[in-house]
Amino acid sequence: MDTPSAGGAADLETLSRVVDRIRSNIERVIEGKPDVVQAALVVLLAEGHLLIEDVPGVGKTMLSKALARSIDSSVRRIQFTPDLLPSDVTGVSVFNQNTREFEFRPGGVFANIVVGDEINRASPKTQSALLECMEERQVTVDNATYQLETPFMVIATQNPIEMEGTYALPEAQRDRFMARVSVGYPVEAAEIAMISTHTGHNPLEDLEPVADAAEIRKLIGIVADVYVSPAVQRYTVALTSATRRTSELTLGASPRSTLHLVRAAKARAAIHGRDYVLPDDVRTLTQPVLAHRLLPSVEAAMSGRSTSAILAEVTDAVPVPDGHQG
Repeated sequence: MDTPSAGGAADLETLSRVVDRIRSNIERVIEGKPDVVQAALVVLLAEGHLLIEDVPGVGKTMLSKALARSIDSSVRRIQFTPDLLPSDVTGVSVFNQNTREFEFRPGGVFANIVVGDEINRASPKTQSALLECMEERQVTVDNATYQLETPFMVIATQNPIEMEGTYALPEAQRDRFMARVSVGYPVEAAEIAMISTHTGHNPLEDLEPVADAAEIRKLIGIVADVYVSPAVQRYTVALTSATRRTSELTLGASPRSTLHLVRAAKARAAIHGRDYVLPDDVRTLTQPVLAHRLLPSVEAAMSGRSTSAILAEVTDAVPVPDGHQG
C-alpha cells in the first residue's frame, strides 16, 4: 500500500491542488495560523463539523466565513442568541391560507455550510436542534423528514464558558463536532500586518470562491478510499479505550469519536499526499478530535489538571505500532 496507484496518485494531486487553493484563499484573511486552517480543511474533507472556541475578537467568525466563501456553495449563518428558537434552526410548517395546506419553510441548517456564530449563547434546547442534522444529515419536522445536501458542514464558534451569558454545550452536542480548535492571539508580525489589511476595508469582501460543492464531493470520495491498516485501526481503538480506563476522566472518548479520529486521519493523510494512514496521523489529531469530548474527574479538576494534559499522558502511554502494515 506504500506506492499509490496511477489513478490514486492523480486523485491525490487533484486533492492537493484544490486544498492548496482553498488554504491560500483563507490565509488571505487569517494570517499566521496555518495549523488552524489545516484543521478546518481536514474536518471539511472528513465530512465532519468544526467547533472553534476562543475569546472574542481573535477571528473565529472570520475563519468560518472565509472557509465558507472559498467554496461556491450554499451558505447560511445563524446568530445564536438566548431568544433563538429551535424552529429558527430547523424550519417550521406554516399554514397557507390560499392552498389550505401546511407548507414547510426551511430553517438555517438547509445549506452546504452552516456558520453557527456564538453557539453557546443559545439555550441548550435550541442547541439540541442541531443534533439530528449534524449526525444524520437530515431534519425531521412534524413527522416529515428532509434530507440535507452534501457536502454539509457546521462550523460553530463559541466563547469560553467562563464568559458572561454563555451555556455549556451538552455532551451529546460536543460529541458531534469532529474537532475543536482555538484560533489564539496572533503573533506580533501577523497582528501588525493585519492593521494594514483590515483597517481600510474588510478583506472578506475580496474573497472569491476557488472551489465548488461538486469538487468538494469528489475530494470527500477520494478521502473515503484512503487505506487504514488493521494495525492503525487497533492503535486508534487503543487510544480511545485508554481514555475510558483512566481514573482522571469521568467521561472518556465515545465510539463515535473513534470513527471521527479515523476519518480525520484519512483526510490528513490525503492532504499530505498519501493513500494510506500512518499512526502519526492518528496521534497528531488526538487533541483536536478527542479533548473536547472528555470530562475530568472531580479530583483532577480540583488539582488543576486539564483534559488536554490528561489526554497527552494517556496518548503517550499507548504503544505506537511500527509502520502501517497490518
